[in-house]
Amino acid sequence: MEDCIFCKIINREIPSHVVYEDEDVLAFLDITQVTKGHTLLIPKKHVSDIFEYDQNLAATLFSRIPKIAKAIESSDNLIKGMNIVNNNREVAYQTVFHSHVHLIPRYDKKDDFSMRFGNHMEDYSAAELATLARSIQAHIK
Repeated sequence: MEDCIFCKIINREIPSHVVYEDEDVLAFLDITQVTKGHTLLIPKKHVSDIFEYDQNLAATLFSRIPKIAKAIESSDNLIKGMNIVNNNREVAYQTVFHSHVHLIPRYDKKDDFSMRFGNHMEDYSAAELATLARSIQAHIK
């Protein structure tokens, strides 16, 4: 895609700090460095988000995550954990519309990164959850 910044990185039209590459994926340091070592993993095939993946692309990309995560962890003995984040579509905070996975090393709870999940457990009955589960199951292909 001609206006995609990640496609330009893949094509070496824009410089990046590559940490891993094979024929299908590219991993490079995120320019924002939310925490030291923040890395993006992208498919070389342009897909906007997870909804455009097929099973093979998903297996290819997601199978690389442990290898890259372990390399990031090994690179700095201060890393105590890691967030792995994949935002899909604007409402979910995706800002670059070439699918990517963030690997964000965590050094302590005071890092400049947070995720917070609301608890709506009391908003749904067991029957409503069962209906929702059946609806999702019916759409799995």
